[in-house]
Amino acid sequence: MHLPDDIFLKLILSVFVGGLIGAEREYRSKSAGFRTLTLICLGATLFTIFSQIIGLKSSPDRIASNIVVGIGFVGAGVVFKGDNRVNGITTAAMIWVTAALGMGIGAGYALVSVIGCFLVLAVLMSFIVLEGWIDKVNQIRNYKIVCDYTEGIIHHYEQSLKKHHLKFKKNRQAKSGELITSEWMVQGSEKNHRHFIHEILKDPTVKEFEF
Repeated sequence: MHLPDDIFLKLILSVFVGGLIGAEREYRSKSAGFRTLTLICLGATLFTIFSQIIGLKSSPDRIASNIVVGIGFVGAGVVFKGDNRVNGITTAAMIWVTAALGMGIGAGYALVSVIGCFLVLAVLMSFIVLEGWIDKVNQIRNYKIVCDYTEGIIHHYEQSLKKHHLKFKKNRQAKSGELITSEWMVQGSEKNHRHFIHEILKDPTVKEFEF
C-alpha cells in the first residue's frame, strides 16, 4: 500500500503542536497535560491520515468524522463539579481544539494548524492577565455565618455588606437551638470582599464563618 510521502512530517508536526499546548497545561498542573494532549493530537492526525487511505476517494472522511464524537468522551472525563462550581471546562476545550489541530495536520493543512496552535497559546497566556484583572474588579463568593440568634442580627451583617459596597442575595437561613445559620451569595470587588471578611473575623457575635 502506498503511503503519502509527507506522512512522517505530519506525525512529527502533530507531536510538536500537541506538545506545545500540552506543556502549557502541564505547567499549570491540569489533568490533561503534556503526554495526554500530545497523544490526542497525534491520534487525531493518524485517524485522519488512515481515513484518507482506507476511505479512498469515495469516503475519505468516514473515520475522521468520528474523531469529533470520540473526543467528547475524553473531554467529559476531565469535567467535574466541586466547591459549588464546575471545573475542567477549559481543559476539556483544550482536548477538543487539540484534536481539531491534529485533524488539520492529517488533512494537509499544516500552516493553518500551526497558526491555530499559536493562537491557542496566545489566548491561554494573555487571557490569564485579563482574568486576573476581572477577578479583582468583580468576584462572586458564598458566605456562611453562624451566630447566636438575637433580634436584628442578620440585618447587622447585611448592613455590613452594604457598607462595603457588596451586592448580595440571601440563599438560605436555618435555626438550630439558639444558633442561626445564614448564607449569602455576594458580588463585589476583591478589595471590598477583603474588608468585609476582615470585619467579620473580628466580630465577637460570629460563631462560625465560611468564606
